[in-house]
Amino acid sequence: MQEPFIIKDCALLAIASGEKAHNLQELADRLVMVHAGCLYYHFWGGMLRPRFEDPEFRNDFASWVRHELHDEVLAERLSIIIPTDYIDLELLRQELLEEIEERLDETEYSYLMRAQVPFNFIRSQIVVFDTHIRIKEPRGLKEIIPNLSRSSLFYHFIDARRRIEGRHDDFSEWLSAFGKEYDELIEALSNVDPYLTGLSEMRERVKRIFNRHMPD
Repeated sequence: MQEPFIIKDCALLAIASGEKAHNLQELADRLVMVHAGCLYYHFWGGMLRPRFEDPEFRNDFASWVRHELHDEVLAERLSIIIPTDYIDLELLRQELLEEIEERLDETEYSYLMRAQVPFNFIRSQIVVFDTHIRIKEPRGLKEIIPNLSRSSLFYHFIDARRRIEGRHDDFSEWLSAFGKEYDELIEALSNVDPYLTGLSEMRERVKRIFNRHMPD
Protein backbone atom coordinates (compact mmCIF):
# COMPACT_ATOMS: atom_id res chain seq x y z
CA MET A 1 0.00 0.00 0.00
CA GLN A 2 1.31 3.41 -0.96
CA GLU A 3 2.40 5.63 1.93
CA PRO A 4 0.34 8.82 2.34
CA PHE A 5 1.61 12.10 0.94
CA ILE A 6 2.84 14.29 3.80
CA ILE A 7 2.08 17.97 3.29
CA LYS A 8 4.98 20.07 4.52
CA ASP A 9 5.69 23.77 4.72
CA CYS A 10 8.97 25.64 4.88
CA ALA A 11 10.80 28.86 5.53
CA LEU A 12 13.94 29.97 3.74
CA LEU A 13 16.29 31.43 6.32
CA ALA A 14 18.75 34.10 5.23
CA ILE A 15 22.25 33.72 6.69
CA ALA A 16 24.82 36.46 6.13
CA SER A 17 28.00 35.08 4.58
CA GLY A 18 30.10 38.17 5.29
CA GLU A 19 31.14 38.33 1.64
CA LYS A 20 30.51 41.54 -0.32
CA ALA A 21 31.21 42.89 -3.77
CA HIS A 22 31.50 46.57 -4.74
CA ASN A 23 32.28 46.08 -8.42
CA LEU A 24 32.02 43.47 -11.12
CA GLN A 25 35.48 42.01 -10.60
CA GLU A 26 34.81 41.55 -6.91
CA LEU A 27 31.48 39.91 -7.76
CA ALA A 28 33.29 37.37 -9.94
CA ASP A 29 35.98 36.78 -7.31
CA ARG A 30 33.41 36.14 -4.57
CA LEU A 31 31.29 33.91 -6.80
CA VAL A 32 34.20 31.50 -7.19
CA MET A 33 34.30 30.72 -3.49
CA VAL A 34 30.94 31.43 -1.83
CA HIS A 35 28.80 28.56 -0.57
CA ALA A 36 26.42 27.13 -3.17
CA GLY A 37 23.58 28.05 -0.83
CA CYS A 38 24.21 31.67 -1.82
CA LEU A 39 23.32 30.87 -5.40
CA TYR A 40 20.16 29.13 -4.26
CA TYR A 41 19.13 32.14 -2.19
CA HIS A 42 19.85 34.78 -4.81
CA PHE A 43 18.02 32.88 -7.56
CA TRP A 44 15.12 31.38 -5.62
CA GLY A 45 14.82 33.37 -2.40
CA GLY A 46 12.94 36.21 -4.05
CA MET A 47 9.94 33.94 -4.49
CA LEU A 48 9.48 33.78 -0.72
CA ARG A 49 10.21 37.37 0.24
CA PRO A 50 8.68 40.70 -0.79
CA ARG A 51 10.43 42.17 -3.80
CA PHE A 52 10.24 45.69 -5.16
CA GLU A 53 12.74 45.46 -8.03
CA ASP A 54 11.77 45.53 -11.67
CA PRO A 55 9.92 42.29 -12.39
CA GLU A 56 12.13 41.35 -15.34
CA PHE A 57 15.07 40.80 -13.00
CA ARG A 58 14.21 37.48 -11.41
CA ASN A 59 17.56 37.00 -9.72
CA ASP A 60 19.42 39.28 -7.33
CA PHE A 61 22.58 39.35 -9.43
CA ALA A 62 20.85 40.87 -12.44
CA SER A 63 18.98 43.36 -10.27
CA TRP A 64 22.15 44.56 -8.52
CA VAL A 65 24.11 44.89 -11.77
CA ARG A 66 21.30 46.98 -13.25
CA HIS A 67 20.50 49.22 -10.28
CA GLU A 68 23.92 49.61 -8.67
CA LEU A 69 26.40 49.20 -11.54
CA HIS A 70 23.98 50.56 -14.17
CA ASP A 71 25.12 47.95 -16.68
CA GLU A 72 21.98 47.20 -18.65
CA VAL A 73 23.76 44.88 -21.06
CA LEU A 74 25.02 42.49 -18.41
CA ALA A 75 21.82 42.81 -16.38
CA GLU A 76 19.86 41.59 -19.37
CA ARG A 77 22.23 38.66 -19.90
CA LEU A 78 22.04 37.64 -16.24
CA SER A 79 18.28 38.03 -16.13
CA ILE A 80 17.73 35.36 -18.79
CA ILE A 81 19.71 32.72 -16.90
CA ILE A 82 17.15 30.11 -15.89
CA PRO A 83 18.41 28.01 -12.95
CA THR A 84 16.20 25.06 -13.87
CA ASP A 85 18.30 24.66 -17.03
CA TYR A 86 21.23 23.46 -14.92
CA ILE A 87 21.40 20.10 -13.19
CA ASP A 88 23.18 21.51 -10.16
CA LEU A 89 24.26 24.78 -8.56
CA GLU A 90 27.87 24.37 -9.60
CA LEU A 91 26.95 24.47 -13.28
CA LEU A 92 24.80 27.51 -12.55
CA ARG A 93 27.78 29.12 -10.81
CA GLN A 94 29.93 28.48 -13.89
CA GLU A 95 27.38 30.09 -16.19
CA LEU A 96 27.25 33.20 -14.01
CA LEU A 97 31.02 33.46 -13.96
CA GLU A 98 31.29 33.07 -17.72
CA GLU A 99 28.77 35.85 -18.35
CA ILE A 100 30.50 38.21 -15.91
CA GLU A 101 34.00 37.47 -17.18
CA GLU A 102 32.88 37.95 -20.77
CA ARG A 103 31.50 41.36 -19.84
CA LEU A 104 34.73 42.30 -18.09
CA ASP A 105 36.62 41.44 -21.28
CA GLU A 106 34.30 43.57 -23.40
CA THR A 107 34.68 46.98 -21.85
CA GLU A 108 36.74 48.96 -19.33
CA TYR A 109 33.47 50.46 -18.11
CA SER A 110 32.82 47.26 -16.16
CA TYR A 111 36.05 47.75 -14.19
CA LEU A 112 35.42 51.42 -13.44
CA MET A 113 31.90 51.20 -12.04
CA ARG A 114 31.72 50.89 -8.26
CA ALA A 115 28.44 50.40 -6.46
CA GLN A 116 27.36 52.63 -3.59
CA VAL A 117 25.42 49.69 -2.19
CA PRO A 118 27.51 46.49 -2.27
CA PHE A 119 26.20 43.09 -3.22
CA ASN A 120 25.86 41.14 0.02
CA PHE A 121 26.06 37.41 -0.45
CA ILE A 122 23.35 35.70 1.56
CA ARG A 123 23.29 31.99 2.17
CA SER A 124 19.99 30.14 2.37
CA GLN A 125 18.99 27.44 4.79
CA ILE A 126 15.61 25.80 4.41
CA VAL A 127 13.63 24.93 7.53
CA VAL A 128 10.86 22.38 7.01
CA PHE A 129 7.64 22.02 9.01
CA ASP A 130 5.20 19.15 9.15
CA THR A 131 1.63 20.43 8.70
CA HIS A 132 0.28 17.08 9.95
CA ILE A 133 -1.89 16.85 6.83
CA ARG A 134 -1.80 13.44 5.16
CA ILE A 135 -3.15 12.67 1.69
CA LYS A 136 -4.05 9.04 1.14
CA GLU A 137 -5.10 9.02 -2.52
CA PRO A 138 -4.39 11.16 -5.62
CA ARG A 139 -7.76 12.90 -5.70
CA GLY A 140 -7.09 14.24 -2.23
CA LEU A 141 -3.92 15.85 -3.57
CA LYS A 142 -5.94 17.55 -6.30
CA GLU A 143 -8.36 18.91 -3.71
CA ILE A 144 -5.69 20.41 -1.47
CA ILE A 145 -3.60 22.14 -4.18
CA PRO A 146 -5.76 25.33 -4.29
CA ASN A 147 -5.30 25.78 -0.54
CA LEU A 148 -1.58 25.14 -0.29
CA SER A 149 0.43 28.03 1.11
CA ARG A 150 2.97 29.60 -1.22
CA SER A 151 5.82 28.31 0.92
CA SER A 152 4.39 24.78 0.93
CA LEU A 153 4.15 24.89 -2.84
CA PHE A 154 7.73 26.13 -2.96
CA TYR A 155 8.90 23.17 -0.90
CA HIS A 156 6.99 20.48 -2.81
CA PHE A 157 7.28 21.83 -6.35
CA ILE A 158 10.56 23.76 -6.41
CA ASP A 159 12.86 22.64 -3.63
CA ALA A 160 11.95 19.02 -4.39
CA ARG A 161 13.77 19.26 -7.71
CA ARG A 162 16.96 19.82 -5.74
CA ARG A 163 16.27 16.92 -3.39
CA ILE A 164 14.92 14.20 -5.69
CA GLU A 165 17.00 12.29 -8.19
CA GLY A 166 15.73 13.00 -11.67
CA ARG A 167 14.71 16.53 -10.58
CA HIS A 168 11.07 15.63 -10.05
CA ASP A 169 8.62 17.51 -7.86
CA ASP A 170 7.17 15.78 -4.80
CA PHE A 171 3.71 15.48 -6.37
CA SER A 172 5.04 13.63 -9.41
CA GLU A 173 7.28 11.41 -7.32
CA TRP A 174 4.34 10.30 -5.19
CA LEU A 175 1.91 9.88 -8.10
CA SER A 176 4.39 7.72 -10.01
CA ALA A 177 3.92 4.97 -7.41
CA PHE A 178 0.30 4.52 -8.53
CA GLY A 179 1.29 3.16 -11.93
CA LYS A 180 0.81 4.53 -15.43
CA GLU A 181 -2.61 6.02 -14.76
CA TYR A 182 -1.06 9.38 -13.90
CA ASP A 183 1.76 9.46 -16.46
CA GLU A 184 0.17 12.27 -18.49
CA LEU A 185 -0.44 14.32 -15.35
CA ILE A 186 3.17 13.83 -14.28
CA GLU A 187 4.43 14.85 -17.71
CA ALA A 188 2.29 17.99 -17.65
CA LEU A 189 3.67 18.93 -14.24
CA SER A 190 7.22 18.42 -15.47
CA ASN A 191 6.59 21.01 -18.21
CA VAL A 192 5.88 23.77 -15.68
CA ASP A 193 9.03 25.83 -15.20
CA PRO A 194 8.69 27.20 -11.66
CA TYR A 195 11.23 29.95 -12.30
CA LEU A 196 9.17 31.71 -14.95
CA THR A 197 6.11 32.40 -12.80
CA GLY A 198 5.34 33.64 -9.33
CA LEU A 199 4.16 31.17 -6.73
CA SER A 200 0.53 32.29 -6.86
CA GLU A 201 0.41 31.96 -10.64
CA MET A 202 2.21 28.64 -10.44
CA ARG A 203 -0.37 27.32 -7.98
CA GLU A 204 -3.09 28.21 -10.46
CA ARG A 205 -1.25 26.41 -13.26
CA VAL A 206 -0.75 23.30 -11.14
CA LYS A 207 -4.42 23.39 -10.13
CA ARG A 208 -5.51 23.59 -13.78
CA ILE A 209 -3.27 20.65 -14.68
CA PHE A 210 -4.81 18.51 -11.94
CA ASN A 211 -8.31 19.54 -13.01
CA ARG A 212 -7.58 18.69 -16.64
CA HIS A 213 -6.05 15.30 -15.97
CA MET A 214 -8.20 14.36 -13.00
CA PRO A 215 -11.71 15.62 -13.83
CA ASP A 216 -14.57 15.38 -11.35
